[in-house]
Amino acid sequence: MDVPGWVWSLTVLGIAGLLVFDFFFHARKAHVPTLREAAVWSSVYVGLALAFGVGVLIFGGPGMGAEYFAGYVTEKALSVDNLFVFLVIFTSFRVPREDQQKALLFGITFSLVARTGLVFLGSVAINAFSWVFYAFGLILLITAGNMLKPRGGEDESADNVMVRAAKKLVRTTDRYDGDRLFTVHDGKRVMTPMLLVMVAIAGTDLLFALDSIPAIFGLTQNVYLVFTAIAFSLLGLRQLYFLIDGLLDRLIYLAYGLAAILAFIGVKLILHALHENNLPFVNNGEPVDVVEIGTGLSLTIILAVLVVTVVASLVSRKGKAQTAIANARRQDTRRPTWTPSTPPIRPNGNGSTGVCSTSATRSSVSALSTGRWPGANRT
Repeated sequence: MDVPGWVWSLTVLGIAGLLVFDFFFHARKAHVPTLREAAVWSSVYVGLALAFGVGVLIFGGPGMGAEYFAGYVTEKALSVDNLFVFLVIFTSFRVPREDQQKALLFGITFSLVARTGLVFLGSVAINAFSWVFYAFGLILLITAGNMLKPRGGEDESADNVMVRAAKKLVRTTDRYDGDRLFTVHDGKRVMTPMLLVMVAIAGTDLLFALDSIPAIFGLTQNVYLVFTAIAFSLLGLRQLYFLIDGLLDRLIYLAYGLAAILAFIGVKLILHALHENNLPFVNNGEPVDVVEIGTGLSLTIILAVLVVTVVASLVSRKGKAQTAIANARRQDTRRPTWTPSTPPIRPNGNGSTGVCSTSATRSSVSALSTGRWPGANRT
């Protein structure tokens, strides 16, 4: 079903408006959202996504509705898994908690823009080359296998190519100045760790898109549904982070559930590729008569896997123990390490200084093995 241009325009304006609203009314003023605030606004964004899905169901029919909901649920689950990495980045760089909102909103906006570009590129590739389904299926199967590997935990590095390049090109300091990206240090304009945090988030967003885009195309090839499912899965992610922050370490089996979902969608893509096959070395270039998995069955399997893995994680004693240990570690890394002779740039609401200690960060980010930020003077 072709979507009219005016519907596209209204949808893009609506999503952009929600991002602008989120910035000016929530993230612009540095603060730590209360549990009630995070719960209310998370519910609002989920409600908007569900209401949009009902609209698709009414105006597009059951097929489009099922495709949208299958895509939305899958992308939302992948987004929750992405929060683990955001947590590692914030812990590694010791981002003051009240300043994490703006970094999260930047990550969400960058992710939406990057994935939108990849969605249109993927759509063009699919229309031009049917073998792209084979490639997407293989990517998802490899990703599923990688997700079964043990996580690095709190010692996992938040460093990546983009962060290393930024530190080489721009003079940096090891101190936060609120949520400012640049500040003056020893009379020189330098980059604060907050900008490095945003660079790290942008780099990981690009990596996340490599499994997100093939996954959603495995459920629907309608570009409008792909775009809206991704957009609504990202909206409200900032509030969701503060809502389930304490539960992230508890979801110890989520990676296994997501691996199963990605593997399932990978198989579904390969089956579809075989059904539409035109590669000369596969069945002499003729389509292969295989059973294709319907969208309704896909949605049921995805929901069932997520429910089982989440419930199993919440009742697990191992998950409870791991959460307690992780919380204790994060409390320890949040303690200020500056001495009284080292003046803080800006006191935080909890009495800490917002200092990003080089020695402490080195224990969390293995790539910063030099013991100092490039261009920063020791104090």
